[in-house]
Amino acid sequence: MTIQEKQHSGEIYQPMDQGILDKQLEYLDSLREYNAIPHVRMAEREAKLKEMFAEVGEGCYVESPFHANFGGRHVHLGKNVYSNFNLTLVDDTHIYIGDYTMIGPNVTIATAGHPIEPGLRRQGLQYNMPVRIGSNCWLGAGVIVMPGVTIGDNSVIGAGSIVTRDIPANVVAVGNPCRVMRPIGERDRVFYFRDRRIPEELLTEK
Repeated sequence: MTIQEKQHSGEIYQPMDQGILDKQLEYLDSLREYNAIPHVRMAEREAKLKEMFAEVGEGCYVESPFHANFGGRHVHLGKNVYSNFNLTLVDDTHIYIGDYTMIGPNVTIATAGHPIEPGLRRQGLQYNMPVRIGSNCWLGAGVIVMPGVTIGDNSVIGAGSIVTRDIPANVVAVGNPCRVMRPIGERDRVFYFRDRRIPEELLTEK
């Protein structure tokens, strides 16, 4: 197994391998260029994002500043994904984000981990586990998603949560560690915030 194969298979490997580092530095230069493109040059920003990422659907927007270990090279976005300021992607392996998902400011999505055994850490070794976030999700401000986690479609992750385990579809989940608080239900189809009702003309399900 090559070191590049280990990088994407969950095996322990040496991330300071020169072949990996050379590509990583190239991707980081592209990331720096993206962050420097003025917001008024929207078409240029969109083209650069599609050049940087593994996949980018139509209508995606990633606010600057944006940070990523591999400049987004291992990130797969569906369509109409939105990310606010200071998204950090530890994209040493693949991150999948589904259509219409919204990401609040200061969110971190990490795929990389290091062994607990001190001797292995002293050697600088690591392993990577992919992250999968479904369609139509909302990650609130300051959420941290840990390696290997899957979040199901339509789920909402409350601000400041640390997601260490899989979260099913169609739930609201919060906390550290993040736990399911409740399913998304009928009340959510009537009220959008506390006692504030959704205007009738905005309801998608009559």
